[in-house]
Amino acid sequence: MKAFGEKVGIAFQIKDDLFDYASQDVGKPTGNDIKEKKLTLPLIYALNNVDKETKRKMIYIIKNENTRKSKVQYIIDVVEKNGGIDYTNNKMIEYKKQALELLHSLPASEIRNGFEDLVNFVTDRKY
Repeated sequence: MKAFGEKVGIAFQIKDDLFDYASQDVGKPTGNDIKEKKLTLPLIYALNNVDKETKRKMIYIIKNENTRKSKVQYIIDVVEKNGGIDYTNNKMIEYKKQALELLHSLPASEIRNGFEDLVNFVTDRKY
């Protein structure tokens, strides 16, 4: 159950990180993590997969222009264009699958079903 909790917790955090890049209203303003200079998985992935000039520009914006809406949008666009969202979503799905595999090693029961619902809620939530 400890390993299960860790997998679900990581999946939850990854989903939360994805909300920062969401184009639809999720009850959380987009770009907040960027404004707070938080290095989340989508951003880390993008930073590791862009050319040096773009990486320098992104880091400069995060450090110095992170409150300017157009600059934050630039970061969001670069992250999306360079696969940060897809990579992060795939990682979340991996953790979801691992959590469900751990659950399915337990005998079927209402409690197990409840935990399975929790995993699905954490990863499929829209807010």
